[in-house]
Amino acid sequence: MGSLVIGQGEGAALVAAALWAVSTVLFGRLGKTLRPLVLNLVKGMVAIAFILLTLLWRWGQAPDLPPLAVVWLLLSGAIGIGLGDTAYFSAVNSLGARRALLLESLAPPLAALLAWAWLQEALSALAWGGIFLTVLGVAWVISERVPAAPQVGTEPLVPVWRGVMWGLLAVVGQATGSVLSRAALADTVVDPLWSSLLRLTAGGAVLVALLTLRGQWREPLQVARSPQIWPVLVLTAFLGTYLAIWLQQVAFKYAPTGIAQSLLATSPLFVLPLAAMLGDLVTGRAVLGVLVALTGVWMLMGAG
Repeated sequence: MGSLVIGQGEGAALVAAALWAVSTVLFGRLGKTLRPLVLNLVKGMVAIAFILLTLLWRWGQAPDLPPLAVVWLLLSGAIGIGLGDTAYFSAVNSLGARRALLLESLAPPLAALLAWAWLQEALSALAWGGIFLTVLGVAWVISERVPAAPQVGTEPLVPVWRGVMWGLLAVVGQATGSVLSRAALADTVVDPLWSSLLRLTAGGAVLVALLTLRGQWREPLQVARSPQIWPVLVLTAFLGTYLAIWLQQVAFKYAPTGIAQSLLATSPLFVLPLAAMLGDLVTGRAVLGVLVALTGVWMLMGAG
């Protein structure tokens, strides 16, 4: 395997996963006040403002982006952020967060398969083994204390199956968005910050369309009338959207899709120490899941 060296893409993916873990805790506070779609749109708009300020400070003018790369990135944002996130929120409403996250653990191997089929991005046996162990460890942690399935005769099973459908659509959206980002970023001059801007803009456009179709287009405007939530909202957008998506794009530019997606999926592992600090019980099963996932991460680092 040789010496273990953390590449730029792999390191960015792990830091992004850690930032998503922190923002998840903040997201839980905001979710009690705002609808998921509204929150997703508003924090995306705040993140776009941060990106525009950063771009203005760094360059001052737009670069000459390859047209095909722009198309891939806009599709990536529309599918991954707009449709994929919407499907994920719908899955959470039907299945609960743990089971929805469990389905999301299917995204890394699907992304690796799509990248292999479309981008001819082959992975070594070590990388596939790392993906398997990482996904297994994350799934083991997430699946602990899953709420019991509805009992026949007490609740209809249709919402559960609908939730599974939404969860699988979210997995497809996430994996497809990842591969489209990789196609636009790998071996091109596209900067990850510009790709973040394009993806968030396309995703925001889809969210605006969905809110308009639901007759909820006024709700994002009402957030401006609630100044008490802005400090948490801005912090969440800065950490979990602006920085994390920027790092996610760095990961897709410098690491193979399957490896990057697997490392990005380790976010639930970073939640555990946060939960322990907040007074929640961290079980031996959770620790074992973390160790299995970390073994997979170590293998991915060696393969990357």
